[in-house]
Formats: sequence, C-alpha cells, structure tokens
Amino acid sequence: MAASSLPFARARRTLVAATTAALALTLAACGSSDDTDTDASPSGSAGASETAGAFPVTITGALGETVIEEAPERVVTLGWGASDIALSLGVVPVGVEVDDWAGDDEGYQPWFREAVEAEGAELPETITMYPELDVEAIVALEPDLILAPQSGIDQATFDQLSEFTDVVAYPEGPWITPLDEQITIAATALGKSEEQAQELIDGIDTTLAEAAAEHPEFAGKTVAYVAAQELGTLEVYVPGDPRIDTILGLGFTLAPSVADLEAPTGLFTAPFGLENSDKLSDVDVLFTWFNDTDEQAATEAQPLFASIPAFASGAYVPMVDRQLGMAVTVGTPLSVPWAIDRYVPMIAEAVAKVG
Repeated sequence: MAASSLPFARARRTLVAATTAALALTLAACGSSDDTDTDASPSGSAGASETAGAFPVTITGALGETVIEEAPERVVTLGWGASDIALSLGVVPVGVEVDDWAGDDEGYQPWFREAVEAEGAELPETITMYPELDVEAIVALEPDLILAPQSGIDQATFDQLSEFTDVVAYPEGPWITPLDEQITIAATALGKSEEQAQELIDGIDTTLAEAAAEHPEFAGKTVAYVAAQELGTLEVYVPGDPRIDTILGLGFTLAPSVADLEAPTGLFTAPFGLENSDKLSDVDVLFTWFNDTDEQAATEAQPLFASIPAFASGAYVPMVDRQLGMAVTVGTPLSVPWAIDRYVPMIAEAVAKVG
C-alpha cells in the first residue's frame, strides 16, 4: 500500500458542497424517476422493473460521456469502493477487481465477501487489473455496465471498454473521487434514488458518531496521519481522504501544524518533510501505515521519526494489518462498519498514552 499506489479520497458532504462548482460531472436523468422503487434488490441485477423510470441517463466524466439506456443487469466494478457501493445499493456485481494487496486467498475483501454471502448470492468473478487489465475476462462476463468512479483507468482503456459496453469512470481525475460522489455516481448509473445514496452516506456518519459517543476521551485530541514508508520522507494526509475523515468522525481534530496543509491537485497527501518532524510536537496521536513489519522497523529507526513526541510516548497508531488498512482506506458503507470494532480499540490504547 505504497503512498503512490493508494490515491483514494473521500470527502464529507461539506467538502463536496464547497467544490461542486468545480466538478466536471453532469448527471442528467432523461426520464422521470418519480416512480423508482427505493427497495434494494439482492438479486444481482439493478432490477429493471424497479428502476425503469430512471432511464435513460447521461453521465459525463473526465474520459467521456456515457448514455445508459436501461437498468444494468450485469455490472462489473473496477477500482476501489465500487463493488461495495453497488452491493450496498442492492446490486451484486458479476465481476470485481481482484485485491492482491489486502484480499483473502481468492482476492476478495473480507467485508465484501461477508456481505455477498449474507445475501445468499454467488461471489462474482475476480478480474486482474495489474500489471495489465484482463479485458478478455471482462468481455466473457458480458457486462452491460462497467462501474469505475474511483479507479485509474486511462483514456485508451475507457475507449476500448466502451466499444462493447457502457463505462462510467471518474468525474475529474483518477483516484481522487470523494466517496460521497462515488455513491452518487453509482446510484445514478444503477437507477437508484438520491434518498438511497444519502442513506449510505448518513450510515457511515452514524457509525462513526456512535463510536465517538462511546469514547468521549477522543474529543478534541489532535492528530496527524502521516505517510513515511519511503525512508527520509514524510507526507501528511489531508481531509477528503477517508483515513482522515474516519478519524475526524471519531471526534479528533487536526493538529495546528497540519490543519492548513493542502494536497497538490490529484493527490491526497501534502508534502511535509521528515526534516520538519519537530513541528509535530502539537500532535497528541500520530497515525500511519506500513506494508509490513520490516518497513515499519526501518521507518521507526530513523532518529527524526523517533523524535516525534507522540511516537516517543506511545500515542501512536501504526497500521500494519493490510485488510484493516484497506478497509479504512476505502471507507465504504461496507468497510467502515467492518473496521470500526477492530480499529477503535487500537486508537483508544494510543489515546490512553497521550501526555
């Protein structure tokens, strides 16, 4: 999960509202959606009889315009989060991108597998994305929609896939679509209502608020979430990334030293510099992640990193569990409830060492 390979952003509704004018996405339903049934269907299709009133719909993104004429019945998801969101909206994908970094032995993320099995549905086929997308595997599934709002597909791939099916990608750029926007895009493409989309967004907020209520000691503690996997470097995650949004949702606040940092366009971390580690003296709890324990040991052995007061005191939350790390990274309606009971005890242990 190298910093360069996990470019995921999830913004709260306030961030979405603040940036609406800049969004390149246009969602234009060409038919009335007044008769759309808001009950989610676990059948594996979007339920044409339930969503017929929502189509046709036009979605314009960074890579091109897609006109979806009718409710998709065979959906393939690529990138992060789309499989969780589709399933949360009642659509079991027929194909999902394999997770070689945090998935189980078959490449499924555990919260997704558990949700599919709870529905009594069949697990979808897994599709290799790296180092090269397995286009033949996608074609064999005969999808009528490829959903990839939080992905890294390029123009050539978009064009190639669009030759045989509808493709919905990102509105502005690869790997920078806020989760709220991902949910809105997916709901529109699948013919689901705004109310259903909002319920998913609110559900995440509620899960975090309930956990925060059980841990009032979190309130007001200052935090920084850093990326320091490459020796000699230090970057800081900014609001909009789900790692930060999750922590803030638990009642924490950003330390003044990092509160005003802004990530360069298209990225989700702001440069900080390990040489400036002394400026993190206002951080009560320090968060980070590692690919493995060897990487963790090498980073923590650096004198400048070890000098950060929160690390030295043990008020420190290093994420080494890949599945938990990915769950917090994608921050979806399925992964957040799965992660919260595992994550909060780690955080509480660190908070107990503040000061």
